[in-house]
Amino acid sequence: MKLFRYFLLFATFLTIASCRDELQVYYPMADITDGEDSISRDTTNSTITEYLGFYVINEGNMGSNQASLDYYDFASSTYLRNIFPERNPNQVMELGDVGNDVKIYGDQLWLVINCSNKIEVCDKYTAVSRGHIDIPNCRYVCFSDGYAYVSSYVGPVGGTSVLGSVYKVDTTTLEVVGTVTVGYQPDELDIVDDKLYVANSGGYQAMQGKGYDWTVSVIDLNTFTEERKIRVAPNLFRLRADSKGRVWVASRGDRMGIPSRLYLLERDKDGQMQLADSVKTRVTDFAFRGDSIYYFGTVGNKPQFGIIDMNTLEIVNRQPVTMPDGRNFQTVYGLALHPITGDIYVLDATNYTSSGYLFCFDSEGNYRWDTLTGQIPSRIAFLSKTYPAPPEDN
Repeated sequence: MKLFRYFLLFATFLTIASCRDELQVYYPMADITDGEDSISRDTTNSTITEYLGFYVINEGNMGSNQASLDYYDFASSTYLRNIFPERNPNQVMELGDVGNDVKIYGDQLWLVINCSNKIEVCDKYTAVSRGHIDIPNCRYVCFSDGYAYVSSYVGPVGGTSVLGSVYKVDTTTLEVVGTVTVGYQPDELDIVDDKLYVANSGGYQAMQGKGYDWTVSVIDLNTFTEERKIRVAPNLFRLRADSKGRVWVASRGDRMGIPSRLYLLERDKDGQMQLADSVKTRVTDFAFRGDSIYYFGTVGNKPQFGIIDMNTLEIVNRQPVTMPDGRNFQTVYGLALHPITGDIYVLDATNYTSSGYLFCFDSEGNYRWDTLTGQIPSRIAFLSKTYPAPPEDN
């Protein structure tokens, strides 16, 4: 009888705990077979690598406080949704409003929460918060020599356009140690040698009828000052440096006849980074692998994938991923490549209000598995076993 009472007590505890625990565990599904879903026999990486898994930041609908963090574990082939509340039960507002970026630096996991005007810094293995930094209308982050550099629109979300800034944060103390003014509504940013390159979009400017910003700001990290701007194209947003020190920046174009394109910046004979060339295709997101750029662009609400040869700037493959029969992308929102295996991960925001999807393809573009994510999945950060993280193949 006593054993039975203990069993009831234990069952009651489990029921209460399950009601409070918002963590959701998913086993990614394989291809559809005989009309039914089946658990995949191939959701792990075929090659053992130094990566344990990856985090996915989900934006959530603006104003709904639904930003969330997911995690995929390579060893167990499990996908964990909304892990932040379970790891941080004392956070009243949970993660916050609009998860815009996720990066790993050293042993830290950085989560940029745009409309909550903060960056949450966590332990990279446990996702337990170590503190946060208040930065208004923060957008994206990159790192160098113990500092984080965060782009910020400065003004309120959706408000009057003002010049943006880059905030310099000490990653040890989590204190802002400097700011520098750049162009209007700066988005992605990256570092080559001792220079920081920032894509200025001018999105709020255009909303007010003043036209988009056309520039990439160049910041000298030694003096932390903007030394010049490079005129490129309207409404710049994606910006990444490759392993050869070149900078690739994507433009959304405008509504006056200038199309979306991917632009290449590289050093001239005097060593100055300048606009050098462009690829005439719409690019919404992209990732590097060797001498190739994997990308997708949204045309007429449909995604168009491709691979660009970085040396010739030619599109060498216009169908790098293949969905199984009966499956289709709805709203492709993000793209990432496994740094070692080359597996291709595609993030789908579906209808922007329901759960999203993560699709995995092997390096040849063959479908492997998919799983539900949080609302509006946007970015992936791969978790390394080692400290600091090994260099990625850009």
